[in-house]
Amino acid sequence: MSGNCFNIRRLALRRFRSVRADTIELSNPLFLVGKNGCGKSNVVDAFAFLSECMSLPLHTVFQNRGGINAVRFRSGSRSRPGDFAIRVEFDFANGAPVAGWYAFDIRALPDYTFLVLREKCSVVMGGAHYWFDRQETSFRTNAAGLNPALEPEALALPIIGGSKEFALVVKGLGAMRVFSIQPAKIGELQEPDAGTNLKSDGSNLASVLQLLSREDKKKLERLCEILGTIVPDTTKVRTLKHGKRLSLEFTQEWKSNGETKSVKFEAFSMSDGTLRALGILSAFFQKSIPTLIAIEEPESTIHPEALGSILDVIRSFARTTQIIVTTHSPELLDAKWIRQENLRIVTWKEGVTRVCPLGKASVKALQKHLMGAGEQLRSNALRADEVDIFGEGDDQQLQLFEELPA
Repeated sequence: MSGNCFNIRRLALRRFRSVRADTIELSNPLFLVGKNGCGKSNVVDAFAFLSECMSLPLHTVFQNRGGINAVRFRSGSRSRPGDFAIRVEFDFANGAPVAGWYAFDIRALPDYTFLVLREKCSVVMGGAHYWFDRQETSFRTNAAGLNPALEPEALALPIIGGSKEFALVVKGLGAMRVFSIQPAKIGELQEPDAGTNLKSDGSNLASVLQLLSREDKKKLERLCEILGTIVPDTTKVRTLKHGKRLSLEFTQEWKSNGETKSVKFEAFSMSDGTLRALGILSAFFQKSIPTLIAIEEPESTIHPEALGSILDVIRSFARTTQIIVTTHSPELLDAKWIRQENLRIVTWKEGVTRVCPLGKASVKALQKHLMGAGEQLRSNALRADEVDIFGEGDDQQLQLFEELPA
């Protein structure tokens, strides 16, 4: 992950959505491969959940997902209220190197409310070690001057995030983004906004490109150049105004009998594949680049031959930001540079999602160049190393909180 400013090195989930207990080692880029419905979206939603927690009230973060019952793990008879937890281990090189971990444990209550049971953060920054340990509304820390008034339903880290000791953690976690681009949203007339950050579904793409056209024309030109390798003859995309709303206009040009000809189309006339490709590219070219970009199934509605350009962008931007991709496409995995460390297999069994490294046979085939990842997926040979590290009911064994100084 050299060159990255912020890296999540490890993600641990306990009773989060369809994940009962799992620890995921991250590389960059990372491809989460699995069948439809296996829980890939649930795994990447942990990053979106963490990001939203840094800027929104915890109650709002739950409501955005349909309430806490939609977030906590439920399987079969195990539907009673319980707790769920998330832990991330990170490093953040911004001036003085920063590394550490952050974790919280939240209890769901019978009346659909919740409380924060435990929350800890440990940060090593420039040789100094800072930490806080919160148990319900009790709070202790070695950072001078921090004594937040805590509500049972609020996390502490966003409240103290303005302090120099923990500001980089809030910044890094808060700038992670998950994108599930919806072509229909891009084709509609859009309400204008600042255009600094692309929305997860692409519904403010016109504002994002409008901002680029004003402040970074070279970046917009590069985006259009790459789009032209996916959608032949497409040379330009620009924003149009329709009253108070915005839309996108595509220009296609070609040579005929030595003469340059062109035609223009608005977004509603373009294919879903074109709109999705533009949305995916814009996730990387937007003004404020996220610290982590997760793209859900970029292969959807995009021609397999065009996926090479998407992969080139993923590989290029992985030098400066962390990238996670969910997929079930052999064509997307055909790139020769994809190694076993870039792959995790997501499985679904008896109502539980697991994220596993590759099995020994799949690793051997990649290392000896016998079969690439895409070829293995086509032949149903890309297999997971499914080690059951937790027995039934043993998810509490997942280590989330380390002991901190007294």
